[in-house]
Amino acid sequence: MRQVVTGGCLCGGVRYRYEGEVRDANYCHCADCRRISGSAFGVSVPVEAAGFEIVKGEPKGYTKAGDSGRAVTRFFCPDCGSPLFTVPPLHPEVRFLKAGSLDDPCLVRPARQSWTSSRVSWAAIDPDLPSFDKGRT
Repeated sequence: MRQVVTGGCLCGGVRYRYEGEVRDANYCHCADCRRISGSAFGVSVPVEAAGFEIVKGEPKGYTKAGDSGRAVTRFFCPDCGSPLFTVPPLHPEVRFLKAGSLDDPCLVRPARQSWTSSRVSWAAIDPDLPSFDKGRT
């Protein structure tokens, strides 16, 4: 089902818009996602790059190899630092929107969790969700 999704950063300096299918979200427990989210895990919502656009501001990107060994570019607001979305070079046709940046958090439908081998002991997620010790591949 096609939807119009909007989101942005804490200060309002960067805003985005997406029109298309919103897929199920993923909890990621890797160390990088913990650091970028400032929490026990990151929550990302995959969308098609073709329907995604920045409508205000200019996010800053930071590229780093993840635990998988593959480079990932994470985009954030250069003023307030809010994480906004991730672009994996292996899948440039996808944008992973950071759940906390969505204007409507009810769009987030967690369906799986990955890198559970790195999860912290003090945060629990529904044990019935499909889980992967590392990435999904």
